[in-house]
Amino acid sequence: MYNDRILQHFSNPHNVGDIPDADGMGQATGGDKCPEDLAYFWIKVVDGRITQVRQKTRGCPVAIAASSATSVLAEGKTLEEAGRITVEAVAAVLGEMPERKFDSIVGPKALAAAIEDYRSRTEG
Repeated sequence: MYNDRILQHFSNPHNVGDIPDADGMGQATGGDKCPEDLAYFWIKVVDGRITQVRQKTRGCPVAIAASSATSVLAEGKTLEEAGRITVEAVAAVLGEMPERKFDSIVGPKALAAAIEDYRSRTEG
């Protein structure tokens, strides 16, 4: 049912864990369509660049794979670059999947929430 890229990220997810002294933390769910999908993201930021990203995700294989892929895409990026990681960009990295599984791609939303949390701590 799932392609090799999804299965690889699902079986061996990247950047799993948390950052106890994170500069930003965010979470997101799959909403009404996929409420069981839940992602948490933590980031460390130095000079406007994400130097460390960690995630913990529960849910279906696509949710876990998507958070893994999102974390890899965000590593080393500026906050602006990381903020432009979309559901569609992650889906393109993971490859073919049923359209209905797009609601399970919660990683970019959790990453965006972590970036917003960082900004609220440093700019507010």
